[in-house]
This record gives sequence, structure tokens and C-alpha cells, in this order.
Amino acid sequence: MVSPLTSGPAYAPGQATGKRTVSVLAYDGMTAFETGIVTEIFGLTWPDIDAEWYDLRVCTEKPEPVRMIGGATLSTPYGLDDFAAAQTVIVPSVKKPADPPSAALVDALRHAHERGARIVSICSGAFALGAAGLLDGRRATTHWLHADLLRRRFPAVTVDPKPLYVDDGDVLTSAGCAAGLDLGLHIVRKDYGARIANAVARRLVIQAHRDGGQAQFIDSPVATGPTDDRVNDTMAWALKHLNEPISVPMLAAKAAMSTRTYLRRFAQCTGTSPMKWLITQRVYASLPLLESSDDSVEQISAAVGFESSVTFRHHFARAMHTTPSAYRRCFNGDAGSRTPPA
Repeated sequence: MVSPLTSGPAYAPGQATGKRTVSVLAYDGMTAFETGIVTEIFGLTWPDIDAEWYDLRVCTEKPEPVRMIGGATLSTPYGLDDFAAAQTVIVPSVKKPADPPSAALVDALRHAHERGARIVSICSGAFALGAAGLLDGRRATTHWLHADLLRRRFPAVTVDPKPLYVDDGDVLTSAGCAAGLDLGLHIVRKDYGARIANAVARRLVIQAHRDGGQAQFIDSPVATGPTDDRVNDTMAWALKHLNEPISVPMLAAKAAMSTRTYLRRFAQCTGTSPMKWLITQRVYASLPLLESSDDSVEQISAAVGFESSVTFRHHFARAMHTTPSAYRRCFNGDAGSRTPPA
């Protein structure tokens, strides 16, 4: 049983919370990559990140060291009490999704959620969240190979095997292990803003943002950018002209392709459509303007290419789970101490 005496402050969207605590579960048979994802994003601080960073704790169910694949062992002083007491609780991929998690882990997850913690799963870690009942009535994702099993095991969950990650406010799920990087950056962006999230992405030498709705399984191998130079060139051009009207036929003409061919090649390279990608880029281009400028929402919507502030607000809410004005209020002061409402 998790002791309530060890509970830290709950994750409180939109409120100053001081130094944020993050816990991740480690267990026998996991890979170093799975803990490495969380450590790289939430555990390391660098000079170019001028914010009080997360306090990361790697936790185990039992006090003895865990043995990872390849023979390495990991020893930590943190147990399930510490795991449940964090403001953000992360369950990485599990070896055998069909096997139920321990009663102690289920209890820890429920306790953390009751406190108001943000609960996160990477890949098949969603099965532990499902066993704790935290996904009931929610939309969630996992690796596409496990989606049918998750759906059968937890019929109260709306399992979507397509996206890289799903943000349902206080419960977030990601697809494959590498999608955990995308979800991690998404969390940093919510906590600290676009500028800090982009700095973390540059440090990791990965794409700063892949939309959660981007497909996790496409015809060609998932890449961080287009493999077709013509598509790549049109995307680079679009990013420099976000404030201008841009259409798919216009992009196709710049790529010297028919519209139909361009749509197919774009989807093969990115896993999404040109207009969905363009809307996402416009929303994320608005974030630093909302964080640091005094421009009105109407001015910002025009600056990033939306036809109206109504359209901007609609797409912003879908992508960020909040309004432009609410997002801006969270960054009027110290961006490192606030979290946009979910």
C-alpha cells in the first residue's frame, strides 16, 4: 500500500508549482532506451535552458536492483511511495502487456491520480494505466501492435492506434517507445513554453514538434523529416510564408507535381496531410508570440496565417487543449513556473 504521508503536491495546471517532480518506473527486463528517453528530457539540465528544471526520480517496485536487457543493472533509492508522490508519473513500455501489473503498482497509480498527478504511459505502459482504471471513458493510444489487445482487455477505453500520442489532460499516452520523445517534448512545451521545448529538441537533435495526431505507422519508415527533396523544399518554403495564403495546389506546383501525387508523397514522407501539417505549424508558430509579445489574439492569428481569429481559436484549442488567452496568461510572468491549463 502506498503511504499517503509521502504524497507531494499535486500537478496543478495553470498554477505555479515550483520545481516539478517527475517519476518513472524501472523494472527487470526493460531496455536502457526506455529510461533514457525520460532521463534525457526530464533529468538533464543544460546551460541553454534558463528554467528551474524537473526533479526526476527513477523508481522500482522492490528495493533490490533491476536487471535490464544486456545485463546492466540499475539501483535506486526510490520506491513506489516516491513514484506515486510525483507530480508527473510515467510508466514506460512493459515486457508482456498481456500480464497484469502488480496490485502494488495499480494502487500506486490510483493513489497518484487521486492526488491530481499527471499520469503518462509510453508504448505498452498503457496497459498498466488501463488496469488501474485510469483510461476508462478516455481516448488512448499504444503501439499499433498492441492496440487490439488493449481494446479487448479494456472495453471502456476508446483505443486509437493511429496517433503518436494522445493528451487527455491529466492522462497522456504515447505509441511506440520513440514516440515517448514526442510526448516528452509536448509535456515540456505545456510546462515551459515553445522556446524551452525547442531548446530541448535542439539539444537532442530531434524534430521540435511532431503533432500527436501524426500517424504512427505509414507506408515508408517513420522519419523525422521528408525523404523527398521536393516535398522538403515546399515545407521549408511554407514555414517562411505562414502568414500568407497557402493551398495544396500551390505547394504541388512548387514541387512540380500534380496535386494528387503531392498529397500521396507528402503522406508517405510525414504520415499526415499538407493542410493538417500546415495548421499545426501555424498553431506552434503562435506560441512564442503569445508568450512574449503584446499583440492581440487577432493580430497573432493573422501573423501566422489564419483567416480569422475564430479559426485560430478553434485549431489552437484542438492542438493545445486550452485557449490562446488562457495560454498567454500562464506566461505573463515566469514561464518556468507555470503550466497552461489542460
